[in-house]
Amino acid sequence: MNLSRRVGVLLSGCALALALAVGPGSGAAGESDHERARQALEAGKVLPLGAVLDIVEREFPGQVVKVEFEEEDDEFIYEIRVLQSGGGILKLEIDARDGTVISAKGRDIKFKSRD
Repeated sequence: MNLSRRVGVLLSGCALALALAVGPGSGAAGESDHERARQALEAGKVLPLGAVLDIVEREFPGQVVKVEFEEEDDEFIYEIRVLQSGGGILKLEIDARDGTVISAKGRDIKFKSRD
């Protein structure tokens, strides 16, 4: 992994950690979101961000510019945006449990594995 990629991943990881720590707002709701994410990781319900970024790097070359972690109905999803070499943004939804690509949307790609 080159230096600029490492810096981008580090910054994205820091942004994710900050987002998880702060949550969508201040107070108990944000703390609750962070706690659920931490517990899911510790319980082995989700892959660590680094493992997911390795999958993204192999399958979708480019610079990761944004990472979000979401939980809906006991499903955990990493939403990742990748800046591609041609300047387009690729929006990915990755199943946080196993790294499966749920959907990929971008200039030259539209893919959705489930509704």
